[in-house]
Amino acid sequence: MNPDLPPALRQAVEALLQGVARKGVAERAGAISARYRSGGGSAGVVISEADAAAYALTRLPATYAAGLRAMTEAALRAPAFSPRSLLDAGAGPGGAAWAALETWPQIEAVARLDSNPAFLELAARLAADGPDPLRRAQALRGDLTAQGVWPTSDLVVASYALAEIPPARQAEVVSALWTACEGVLVLVEPGTPDGWRRILQARETVLAAGAALLAPCPHAAACPVAAPDWCHFSQRLPRSREHRLAKGGDAPFEDEKFAYLAAARPQIGVAPPAPRVLSPPRAAKPGITLKLCTPEGELAARFVARRDKAAHAAARRLDWGGALPTA
Repeated sequence: MNPDLPPALRQAVEALLQGVARKGVAERAGAISARYRSGGGSAGVVISEADAAAYALTRLPATYAAGLRAMTEAALRAPAFSPRSLLDAGAGPGGAAWAALETWPQIEAVARLDSNPAFLELAARLAADGPDPLRRAQALRGDLTAQGVWPTSDLVVASYALAEIPPARQAEVVSALWTACEGVLVLVEPGTPDGWRRILQARETVLAAGAALLAPCPHAAACPVAAPDWCHFSQRLPRSREHRLAKGGDAPFEDEKFAYLAAARPQIGVAPPAPRVLSPPRAAKPGITLKLCTPEGELAARFVARRDKAAHAAARRLDWGGALPTA
């Protein structure tokens, strides 16, 4: 997968800087970043169109890349899944929908749901030159915690949205998302301990409702990861010149830490599970050590010796978050 923004989206994001003072963007971006570092979300920070633009410039590339990685892993476990409709719940500037169409280009109908009009307006603006399903996407203004019937869709995605929900309401929201889902549900959260706990709670909720887990979990047993550790992954993405200016950084890339869950309705065909790599592989002269979550619901360390040339070559191609190739 290519973690860079699709060309049409990248051009639309970069166009947001035209005629805009870099200082103002950097200040808004700083406020957004500070809120995320403190464990909060965009609520209370993204109020105006300018705030939404700053969010898109600073956060959209990373949230897009994380969402694309999560959906790619889901597609590998459900290779026959062919969604035609998408609900992007808590859509923000719409990056998750772009990632969904990169993963499943056969999607024909898109609905964006968000309580923030600035985000809905920006998502439509960014999609003006994008794929047809995004250009004509249905905009739905609504709070995820509000009682109501959401449109059912083959694919339902909530990317960096649960952090905006009061903890006592999160299970209720996940249940509503699952009700709206006719095929696959994908949830993505920041790769923090709190983000992981939200994903764990969502995992319990969908399992109780009869879901089959696609990724990252290779099993439906109790999660074997225990505090102070937490299950999360990292996606490296390139930074454009405009992205670096908005974030006030010089590095040509950044690493987005994220946690996620992909679950499927029982009728969706699912490939056999494989052990998941839970941390960066540790390479040394004798060989490579992998930390794995296994289909048996256990944590395991696997050492692949350099002298085993074929296995070692395969292990070298593995990355944090990848699944071991099946025989």
